[in-house]
Amino acid sequence: MQFGHKALAILVIAMGGAVAGAYMLGKGVNLSPAAQQAPAGSVAAAMGAQGAQGTPVAQAGNIQAPAGHPPVAEGGAPATEGKVKTDPAAKFVHFRVGQRNVKDILTEGNIVWVGTSGGVIRYDSKTDDYKLIDTRAGLLSNGVFHVSRLDGKLAIGTYGGGLSLLDEKTGKLETFNIPDGLGDAFVYDVLKTKNGDVWIATWSGVNRIKGGNLKDRSKWELHTVASTKGGLPNDWVYGLSEGKDGVVWLATEGGLARYAEGKWDNWNHAKGQGAPYELVKDDLAFKNDPSKVSSHHARQKQEMGLTGIDTAYNPNYIVAISADPDGSVWVGTWGGGLAHFDGKGFKNYTVKDGLPGNHVFMLHRTAAGEMWVGTNAGLSRMKNEKFETLTTNDGLFSNTVFSMDTSGDGTMWVGSFGGVSRLAKR
Repeated sequence: MQFGHKALAILVIAMGGAVAGAYMLGKGVNLSPAAQQAPAGSVAAAMGAQGAQGTPVAQAGNIQAPAGHPPVAEGGAPATEGKVKTDPAAKFVHFRVGQRNVKDILTEGNIVWVGTSGGVIRYDSKTDDYKLIDTRAGLLSNGVFHVSRLDGKLAIGTYGGGLSLLDEKTGKLETFNIPDGLGDAFVYDVLKTKNGDVWIATWSGVNRIKGGNLKDRSKWELHTVASTKGGLPNDWVYGLSEGKDGVVWLATEGGLARYAEGKWDNWNHAKGQGAPYELVKDDLAFKNDPSKVSSHHARQKQEMGLTGIDTAYNPNYIVAISADPDGSVWVGTWGGGLAHFDGKGFKNYTVKDGLPGNHVFMLHRTAAGEMWVGTNAGLSRMKNEKFETLTTNDGLFSNTVFSMDTSGDGTMWVGSFGGVSRLAKR
């Protein structure tokens, strides 16, 4: 596939927002009143302070995060539904709905689900109709980190509002939270394995629901550093992926974990995960040291032996994960680049190898087997250990890429800082 302006049809669904340099992707950002105003051309701007059918725009749910958790994003909400107006003659088409970040994308035929820090957007790429699902529809938090399909329902992982399941036929939302067995109200990933178990990644460990029956409290397990006696290296579980023979791989803030046949194993930077600081220090995009403003990160920095480093670098912290059918696994680290683990050791890829950025936020494997890597400086396709990179010059809304999915016809939907780009051959 050759990339270039003439080969791309671009539709950008812009969420706005600013998280540049934030250490935790789930961390909210306090915006000034001016920054919270709807951009020109947005649905909110077109309707003033009114939503669809003249309904006043609602505020985000007042969810209070427990001490030590990332705060829940607050702010005004855009109209709940409408139609995208596009100009076929325009090179780039922007559709803005406010100050939002795109955290996850799920494509299903003509329907694209976009998980943002301001709710979930259902976009019909044929009719250009959109609908926003947020606290007004029953979510307990507007901050959405995960969107997937679970037993026919839409699974929505939120910051501070638990896991919600949407039944599209009835429009009802069913929420599972801490009283139901959930480890934490901050949900980062959901995985249903081939044996029927459901795994839920949270800020305070990982849940395993045997057989996938979420309504049976007796089936819920919570695995933490304490319960696994250190087998799980850190309680913040950020991502999940099923590998060969039903092995479950887990991305955590303290390294890579593996669960197989009841046994836990883990690896971190001391065992080869992520490039060393001396190799990447000149190529790090984020210079702020999170330990100076967060007691949580200051403690973690000490535990990980990183006290001598005063920039945004932590190769133990895995932001993205993707297991291969051959039994190996790929992980994206915070500043340590992309790492490939074959079961015995790691091979690390950095800017010096052609990777556009050393902060890897997203990994996506297409149905054809292509590996895409989202970084702080662009999106790359990895082929034969080489990187072919797309940036804003090629149609990305931003070079900070958080999410991606590929539809059945090969169309690429890329979630980045401030929006979603639709990339397809003309």
